[in-house]
Amino acid sequence: MIARRLPALIGLAILVAVPVVVPTYFLHLLIQVLLWGFVYTAWSLMGRFGFVSLGHGAFMGIGAYVPALMWNYYGLTPWLGIPIGILLAVLLALVVGYPCFRFRVVGHYFALVTLALGQVVMLTIVAARDLTGGSLGMTQQSVGHSWYALQFPEKPYFYGIALVLWLAGLAVWRRVDRGIGREALDAISEDEEAAAALGVNVLREKLRVTVISAALTALGGAILGQYLMYLNPETLSGIGVSLQIVFAAIAGGMYSLLGPTVGSLFTLSLTEGLRVWFGTNFIGAANTIYGILLVLFIIFMPRGIVGIVETMRARRARPRLAPAE
Repeated sequence: MIARRLPALIGLAILVAVPVVVPTYFLHLLIQVLLWGFVYTAWSLMGRFGFVSLGHGAFMGIGAYVPALMWNYYGLTPWLGIPIGILLAVLLALVVGYPCFRFRVVGHYFALVTLALGQVVMLTIVAARDLTGGSLGMTQQSVGHSWYALQFPEKPYFYGIALVLWLAGLAVWRRVDRGIGREALDAISEDEEAAAALGVNVLREKLRVTVISAALTALGGAILGQYLMYLNPETLSGIGVSLQIVFAAIAGGMYSLLGPTVGSLFTLSLTEGLRVWFGTNFIGAANTIYGILLVLFIIFMPRGIVGIVETMRARRARPRLAPAE
């Protein structure tokens, strides 16, 4: 048992020691990898069972903007604003998810509904420019180092928060993967009518995983907003963010525990590389390349990077047949 968990313990020890040995810039990147990895993991809870949502940017935007607005205009601590944002995201998920699942809106139609949802939330944020700053974005009122305001100029603090959040996301993913509802969700993804005939409460199971995914996504958006201290609807809500979430989860491997995190590392490396390479000469290069790579991954690598690695390891582990004499 100890030998089996030793690699995970070593990896955790390395992650804990990272702030001591890593320069500030790379620590900044690692914080984003962990936070985005948490968001991608939240999306994969739905995506791996065939519930393809293209509107998770809506939940992320609500989670980011609600606590920021409450802090800026009412001085309400994010410790209360974040749960309110999560609650609103869950209510939105129920309002949209219940009729969709109740009337069997599945497949491409469900994806289109969620796509419209993400765009509606982004346009609402832009339209409320007097409060949110519109397309120009908004900056939270800074008070320096403060646990009450959840603001820390020192990056190791947010690295610790991001690490705990990421580990919690992995724990939820593992709980769903090994829970009793896993078989029900697998059955629903294969054939809803057959699953219902076997006694599976299809509506309840689909709403359950949707609510969990929406809540975690809103939480990830809230913490990311607290870290960046600048909110913009283009980077925290809308179609662009939703497609980024889908691409990263698929590219990394949404069927494996660490797949979405690998996708986060891959997309962040790609974004930083494009930023350095193109600068301001090709605005929107990242989204364009995301779209192209998403098509390529879906066609040639549907199980993502981690899936390919696991397949190669499984092939090497197979015993070779002895040649016939």
